[in-house]
Amino acid sequence: MKYSRVFINSLAYELAPVVVSSNELESRLAPLYQKFRIPIGQLTALTGIAERRWWPKNHRLSDGAISAAHKAIDETGINVSDLGAVVYTGVCRDQHEPATACRIAANIGVSQDTAVYDISNACLGVLSGILDIANRIELGQIKAGMVVSCESARDIVDSTIDQMLNEPTMQNFAQSLATLTGGSGAIAVILTNGSLPLKNERQHQLLGASHLSAPEHHQLCQWGLQEKGQHLYREFMKTDAVALLKEGVELAKHTWEHFLTQRDWLVEQVDKVICHQVGASNRKQVLSALNIPSEKEFPTYQKLGNMGTVSLPVSAALAHEQGFLKKGDQVSFLGIGSGLNCMMLGLKW
Repeated sequence: MKYSRVFINSLAYELAPVVVSSNELESRLAPLYQKFRIPIGQLTALTGIAERRWWPKNHRLSDGAISAAHKAIDETGINVSDLGAVVYTGVCRDQHEPATACRIAANIGVSQDTAVYDISNACLGVLSGILDIANRIELGQIKAGMVVSCESARDIVDSTIDQMLNEPTMQNFAQSLATLTGGSGAIAVILTNGSLPLKNERQHQLLGASHLSAPEHHQLCQWGLQEKGQHLYREFMKTDAVALLKEGVELAKHTWEHFLTQRDWLVEQVDKVICHQVGASNRKQVLSALNIPSEKEFPTYQKLGNMGTVSLPVSAALAHEQGFLKKGDQVSFLGIGSGLNCMMLGLKW
């Protein structure tokens, strides 16, 4: 995939307000830890995540996305009627139907000819939304579009802790560890064809993207509903973290080779990378496999955890704010998601 007239003009985010430490979660698992003589601090030691953020109880997902959307509109000064599409891409949604994007689009006041819909692609949802909007812009169908997402980890982590205490086994602990890394936040990304009169100077050109998949590994990480009795269902999440990392790194290596070849870049010509945030072990193995020095990557998982679809774009926004991403940098967004899918974007910052 190659693009010649697509720009990212805003990466506006909203961080959830409730800070939850890894020690706090482990204290709730005290009976299990005592049974297997697991010392407090293992969660941080194994993942590198000291804390994450959650929304307040009963927080509506679209509210977080709406807040980020208004920030993006205010930052750019874009006329909302110029948004040809509004796409919601979170794993978490308000309901099965209508699309969560509908409430967000209604709140910001889009025009009647704006396309409004949801996209689902595990942790790659925002990247999928970016490419969906980019394709529309490149084809000349629209001048601008917005990708929004909001993720919430509170309910699934609470449910997982209850399940771990009800079934205190080492296997259950191992399959549930990745769930405990979950954080919460929201993002809004505005893309344009570069022709609109915007008040901010941010204009990061999308150059191209590569995508490879390995769907034979779709069972390695699952999040959904599990039947527990007649008309009774429980939310669950389970992850084979070791196999997921192994197969994910292998897929990333092939995608990286495809990406560099397509862009006609050498690895040395990639100035900075922004990765989907999972944890310390994932970061180390992915960067090593792709031969990327750690100083070229901007980690946020230590304080924000894994925010699903929101992690990568929020990390990019923070990297820009803190001066890590500089004008003219050749930047790659690197995402690996359950499924397995791998997506890599190239941008001129």
